[in-house]
Amino acid sequence: MVSCPICEKIVPQLKINDHIDSGCQSFIEEPSSSPAELSSSHKGPVASIFQPPSARKASAQSSLSKESPSRPSAVTPRPVNGKRSLGQETPYREQQHGVNPPNGEAAEPQAKRPKVNAFHKAAPLAERMRPKNLEEVCGQELVGPNGVLRGLIEQDRVPSMILWGSAGTGKTTIARVIASMVGSRFVEINSTSSGVAECKKIFGEARSELGLTGRKTIIFCDEIHRFSKTQQDVFLGPVESGQVTLIGATTENPSFKVQNALLSRCRTFTLAKLTDEDIVSILQRALKVEGPSYSPSELVDDELIQYLARFADGDARTSLNLLELAMELSKRQGMTKEDLKRGLTKTLVYDRAGDQHYDTISAFHKSLRGSDPDAALYYLARMIQSGEDPLYIARRLIVVASEDIGLADNSMLTLAISTHSAVEKIGLPEARINLAHATVAMALSKKSTRAYRGLNNVFAALDEPGVAGLPIPIHLRNAPTKLMKELGYGKEYKYNPNYLGGQVQQEYLPEPLLGREFLEELDLGSLRDPDLSSTRR
Repeated sequence: MVSCPICEKIVPQLKINDHIDSGCQSFIEEPSSSPAELSSSHKGPVASIFQPPSARKASAQSSLSKESPSRPSAVTPRPVNGKRSLGQETPYREQQHGVNPPNGEAAEPQAKRPKVNAFHKAAPLAERMRPKNLEEVCGQELVGPNGVLRGLIEQDRVPSMILWGSAGTGKTTIARVIASMVGSRFVEINSTSSGVAECKKIFGEARSELGLTGRKTIIFCDEIHRFSKTQQDVFLGPVESGQVTLIGATTENPSFKVQNALLSRCRTFTLAKLTDEDIVSILQRALKVEGPSYSPSELVDDELIQYLARFADGDARTSLNLLELAMELSKRQGMTKEDLKRGLTKTLVYDRAGDQHYDTISAFHKSLRGSDPDAALYYLARMIQSGEDPLYIARRLIVVASEDIGLADNSMLTLAISTHSAVEKIGLPEARINLAHATVAMALSKKSTRAYRGLNNVFAALDEPGVAGLPIPIHLRNAPTKLMKELGYGKEYKYNPNYLGGQVQQEYLPEPLLGREFLEELDLGSLRDPDLSSTRR
């Protein structure tokens, strides 16, 4: 027999956990042991972190009753049909609302408590409309009816994972829904404020929770790519042993931003970018749920919803924020739809240090290579408007001048270098004209990769065994010293300018490579695009 650390009642030792789980209501025994025996068996209160939720609730109720001894020990049962019989005591619940107790003493004034939904109303529309279950998640096949991730969730086999997708695609939402569906303890940490010590503390709590209650712990880390190497290393052991389930969310390519050791312990799921139809569906749902409380005018119609969906660029959070602003602005007197659209400004989504940076410059380069000046100008303007470094664009033009145009027009390299100098000297906004000049000229110029392909052919030959270390032919070696001349360095070399037309019979490659040709005759390749042929027909 032991004394319960919460209610201090006598309980069989083997039934103490069941007693706590029942809210200290069951498995109670009459005291039959001496106080000395009870004190020896009772080791002290159990810390709340090691108690199951039911025990914490019972402990809180017990503490409340101890702190307020003047309150009634029992509440009178609810009256039938809303009527109270004569002599029935007034419930304490009514005393809180200002009804005097039966002894005539005035009730103490109680502090006004905030309403349950006060924080919900204060949250932005994007947070209030966050899906609560997988059925409400829009545009992600991973958690759809036949989705791979959904199957793992429903089987309670959620692995540690990395959710990779652009902003506003539902990474945080999916993580929270997973935690609610599998009934796990959910801990959300931030890469900028959570250090190694705090992570280790969370791991200790997770280990205790798993051992005492059998409940798993899911740690959600948003923007996990911002974690340092040391922070990521801390997760290796707990994730591998299964003490915690890590769900990391990132907008960056995890292959470059997450360590290989941690990445190998997690499954990577790529979230699709939301389509305009998905965004329209999300906005219509928000307008249906929140619209009556805002009472928006007729300006917020289907046409404006389509307009906001196109502006959102696949970001559900951005679209909902724009809708919330639109519903507020629509209440103003004299507001027109055109004024409303001008008020809903949005900066282009462009991360100068992320995937968008590399994807856009790649599209720019390939448009130049493909001789499409319209596409090249589009990506150029997009980078300039989004704040890309103009010198970075100019440097890429220098690369294009030799890699893609090359021998077809040697003047393009001079133009590219001049463009870089002009951008460096005058800067934006005027430098955009110089960049456009070089961009159009290079897009319209003839292309030749002959020199570039020849260099690649040589690099491929150097990978062959023994080729990189072949001795230089002795007649091509320089002989600055007497000893080198005596060894025959440069002895049989024929100085080309001394001969008519510079033509001599002389070998320049090492002997094993004689006859090898690295520079091809064609400026471009010899493949034919079947799509181009069908178009011409």
